[in-house]
Amino acid sequence: MVQILEFEREIFALENQIRELVSLSHMYDSVGDITHEIGTLHKKVRRMKHDVYSNLSGWQKTQVARHPDRPYTLDYIKYMFTDFIELHGDRHGGYGPSIVGGLAKFDEQSILIIGHQKGRETQEKIRRNFGMSQPAGYRKALRLMKLAQKFRLPIINLIDTPGAYPGIDAEEKGQSEAIAKNLFEMIEIDVPIIVTVIGEGGSGGALAVGVGDRILILEHSVYSVISPEGCASILWGDKDKVVQAADALNLTAPSLLKLGIVDEIVREPLGGAHRHHKRVAILLKKALRKNLHLVAHLTPEELIEKRHEKFRKLGEVGFEVTT
Repeated sequence: MVQILEFEREIFALENQIRELVSLSHMYDSVGDITHEIGTLHKKVRRMKHDVYSNLSGWQKTQVARHPDRPYTLDYIKYMFTDFIELHGDRHGGYGPSIVGGLAKFDEQSILIIGHQKGRETQEKIRRNFGMSQPAGYRKALRLMKLAQKFRLPIINLIDTPGAYPGIDAEEKGQSEAIAKNLFEMIEIDVPIIVTVIGEGGSGGALAVGVGDRILILEHSVYSVISPEGCASILWGDKDKVVQAADALNLTAPSLLKLGIVDEIVREPLGGAHRHHKRVAILLKKALRKNLHLVAHLTPEELIEKRHEKFRKLGEVGFEVTT
């Protein structure tokens, strides 16, 4: 069943009207030629989509980023890569199904691909813990990135998680240590790392695979230190203030680009990635190809130096001193 967001209702109603008219024209000759009327409605839908999706609030963007029909890591792997071989386990007794990774070909070039996977059906969502990884997932990701470094393979990371799993068992197994170690180690990995936020980029769960030479974000994705619900609870003690919290967090792609958190916004097809899996995969593949090319010529030493410089500048505040 298709999930319709509140601000999409008029669009879906108009599209249903178009489908009904097309069906009538095929079933009954007496209806006559209504091609012009259908064409007019198609133009109206396009204008409506453009107006709606060009003016989404932070909370509406969050809803789009969380849409259950939005493509996940395994969807992008299917559309953008070939010869994918998934690699399993963290070599510490853990499996980490919330994060998938393995070797693949990208434009005939061998690469390593890693990404969060939320799951579609109920059983898969539970198995993958809704994309919220335990320590084993982050340790597996680091193991694979070290493997890529050993064999001089570029790394592509896809972020889509509400955050790291906050359960007691995850903390007992070293959740914070696993995330911190990934941050510490990734900054020194001397092969190209391209990161893309394809849905939600939530807190430390995103940062654990989010250190890279180029940080991309899909147009309707979000990236923040905390969820709007969490922010509303902490600041106002009221989860219902999610709209206000989402605006305060500056979690949308344009805000993140302006703040220098991301390097590029990858446009989504009109109506959002959740309605056009193949088309958004084509756009993302083009962006990944370009950004890999931007860093491919750098030496290992230059990669590390520029990555250090990039992340040291985040959050930098300048003051003008007058006398």
